[in-house]
Amino acid sequence: MERAALSGWGRTSPSVATLVTPLNEADVANELASSPAVIARGLGRSYGDAAQLGGGLVIDNRDLGGISPIDDGGVVTVGAGVSVDELLTFAIPQGWFVPVTPGTRQVTIGGAVAADVHGKNHHVDGSFGAHVTEMRLVTPSGPFTISPTQDADLFWATVGGMGLTGVLTTVTLKMLRIETDQVLVDTERFADLDGVMSAMASGDEAYRYSVAWVDCMTRGKRMGRSILTRGDHATKGDVETPTLKGPRPPRLSVPFDAPSGLLNPLSIKVFNELWFRSAPRHQLGEAQSLSTFFHPLDGVRDWNRLYGRRGFVQYQFCVPGSAGETVVDAITRLSSSRVPSFLAVLKRFGAGTPGPLSFPMPGWTLALDLPVGPAKLPGVLDDLDEMVLSAGGRIYFAKDARLSPQKVRAMYPRLDEFLEAKNRVDPEHKMVSDLARRLHLVGE
Repeated sequence: MERAALSGWGRTSPSVATLVTPLNEADVANELASSPAVIARGLGRSYGDAAQLGGGLVIDNRDLGGISPIDDGGVVTVGAGVSVDELLTFAIPQGWFVPVTPGTRQVTIGGAVAADVHGKNHHVDGSFGAHVTEMRLVTPSGPFTISPTQDADLFWATVGGMGLTGVLTTVTLKMLRIETDQVLVDTERFADLDGVMSAMASGDEAYRYSVAWVDCMTRGKRMGRSILTRGDHATKGDVETPTLKGPRPPRLSVPFDAPSGLLNPLSIKVFNELWFRSAPRHQLGEAQSLSTFFHPLDGVRDWNRLYGRRGFVQYQFCVPGSAGETVVDAITRLSSSRVPSFLAVLKRFGAGTPGPLSFPMPGWTLALDLPVGPAKLPGVLDDLDEMVLSAGGRIYFAKDARLSPQKVRAMYPRLDEFLEAKNRVDPEHKMVSDLARRLHLVGE
């Protein structure tokens, strides 16, 4: 047990809590029984304040480990503290891949459930929770085994519930069979945003994976120029030398905080120009490793330090498919304000899960990395909030660091369903976080 200052990956709002590391379910139950305010934490890759609790108890889940054998159908039971990286290291040599992965392997399985993470294949395979068959959840009222058919209300409140229903100890999920450790990738450059969005709307269904990098620093006819990469797992017959090797460790690291202001409009504009011109205009069937295609940022350890001590905000929203113009309006607002976005990622979503707080909905999602510092940034983000609300969209809690509570109910109209399930197993409202306090996600 120790006192620790904790923050999210964006490093914007640290708070001090007591940190404990339980070894098993009984330890977790004891901690919940003895503390008035608790939240679980994995590898700290939520960008905002979802896995921290000022003045409370934070349960580090990393020792809740263990991976069962993968059965013939791909079903595996994993400790909630096991990372996606560890699971892939175990599974890829056996011909299995996680059904859904976010842009980093450095998240725990418990965190992947809590945030109901999504990947480049949401338009085909949905989010992480859609592939979970059973979970073990320790709540202030005791432990529960939950599934889509056993206590389904609590199961779906936990999927995307940001850890506010209890502490997960094990997760059972179904993996995806693969034949090689490579992906066949088609890459195409687009001169503007309309071009890439049209291509995604008309062609994404032909691919399992699709994602577009968008330049938010250009204006006029070149606004939103993009690089679209789409792909599918390579079969043995697709590659000359089929292999099944686990993920590569990071090759680089950022050893210190970069000077504040290093990522500014000029430096990002230069980077974007080089990145756009380095991509092929139209390339088909390039074989890329799983690490290169899914987790390029994992090749640089502590890359968030590039944003300096002030950190950065990641802002991600989704809107219905009929509201694609909101994506255009959002990028127009960013481009005209000259607020720099170092990374902008556009994807299409398919059907969401039944989780009342799960983020994805059928349509579009845009994620932005925004360095803290520009005076216009808060006003621009407030404007984007209003655009998203007007379009019937929502903001992703796992990325959020500054949304106001007044907007939450409009974005998540099923909030009361979540609170009903939470209150049943947590009547004293012990499960809480800095994010839950800020957004009023705790029952009354």
